[in-house]
Amino acid sequence: MTVRVRFAPSPTGYLHIGGVRTALYAWLYARQHGGTFVLRIEDTDVERNTEEAVDVILDSMRWLGLDWDEGPGVGGPHEPYFQSQRTSIYLEHAEKLIEKGAAYRCYATQAETQALREAYEKEHGHGGFRFRSPWRDRTDGDPSQPHVIRFKAPTEGETGWDDLVYGAISYPNDQQQDFVLIRQNGLPLYNFGAFVDDLTMGITHVTRGDDHLVNTPPQILLYRAWGVEPPRFAHLPMVLDPKGKKLSKRRADQGVLVAVLDYRDAGYLPDGVLNYLARLGWSHGDDEIFTRDELKAKFDWSGCGKTGSRYDVKKLAHVQGTHLRGADDTTLAKLVVPHLEARGLKVDASDPRLPAAIGPVKLRATTLADLADGLDYFFRPDAEIVFDEKAKKKMLVPDAAPHLEKLASLIESTPFEAEAMEAATTAWLEAEGLAIKNVAQPARVALTGRGASPGLYETIVLLGKDHALARLRRGAELARSGG
Repeated sequence: MTVRVRFAPSPTGYLHIGGVRTALYAWLYARQHGGTFVLRIEDTDVERNTEEAVDVILDSMRWLGLDWDEGPGVGGPHEPYFQSQRTSIYLEHAEKLIEKGAAYRCYATQAETQALREAYEKEHGHGGFRFRSPWRDRTDGDPSQPHVIRFKAPTEGETGWDDLVYGAISYPNDQQQDFVLIRQNGLPLYNFGAFVDDLTMGITHVTRGDDHLVNTPPQILLYRAWGVEPPRFAHLPMVLDPKGKKLSKRRADQGVLVAVLDYRDAGYLPDGVLNYLARLGWSHGDDEIFTRDELKAKFDWSGCGKTGSRYDVKKLAHVQGTHLRGADDTTLAKLVVPHLEARGLKVDASDPRLPAAIGPVKLRATTLADLADGLDYFFRPDAEIVFDEKAKKKMLVPDAAPHLEKLASLIESTPFEAEAMEAATTAWLEAEGLAIKNVAQPARVALTGRGASPGLYETIVLLGKDHALARLRRGAELARSGG
């Protein structure tokens, strides 16, 4: 069997990170089995769907590298891939279900439906109402009059399936009502649209959140009425916020980003995001860090948990930092340029100083934004470096001025190599009875504006001789005047 999976987001705003985890699992399964990953857009909510939101979905998927084999911008044998362009297909399938005796036209008005609901609740209380249309077994309606098309749901037995995550699940059929397939305006409701799309596109595996469990029995009933086997279903527990609640909106108060493109803008690496999302509900032993290829090889449904997974900001940072530190410095140089520009620094990705400086700086970074922050003082004009006021006040004191001037003189008269400068400085310190901390800490602040940086001599070499001398002498002036 050729594996065909799909991701079908609705363009109503940003692309939710929980939805991306669903897409990721489907994508991994397709890639692992040499299958097809289909992207289609469920855009029948006319009031909420926008072209801008479609662009956000496509941009988000492209940034993450979740490439699709069929869908918008790619095409495929089952076009169109927008539900709003498939209304004739839905109507055609609804008519065939009517011909099969599995669906019918219902002319009941909202007032009649409400009256039945109120009568039921008066006798049985709230909850449990199942609409049984008086048109279920009638054929004398006038199709030119306003109506919906309903499915003729069975009232006995049960509908079940073997879920790839939850195992055996079943629902009694008497809990079903004659659900609507096509609204009066000719548009499908979710269950029917998803069924027709999955049927006509040959989808073999449906991956989605477990909030869709209630939608699965109606869809299976539709497949059975059509006379074909339904696809395999994998329902995933929800992604929860750090407090265990549904991750339904931006939670800046807990450090959680929900929209995919917010991760891009904050400087996260796509592979780090995907690694973290993969582990947010799936495990492979005690392994935490995976490359994209490792995820493709190792993902399996049996590793998916059956309970919601809490978003852990610290674990995300650990995974991200690991991917960042493992990335090639030349690659990072290209990626960090926009984040340097956001800080007002114009640096060309081909500048040889950039990858050279990235090597030591990335050891303290988690995201590209952190990396840009750590690189800032290397590329900012000497007179414009930004001082940490606390470090400046503590280290650039009058007693430090002569030490900074002497260090500058040693650098000027010594071969500009880390080993040579360190040897000359060590000899001077021993002769004067000084400790390295008496010089290194004020020098670090003078050179970078910060109390922490890569090693002293490494920083000097990366800055270059002229910049290092200018900053040390400016630091001495600041120290002499008390900062």
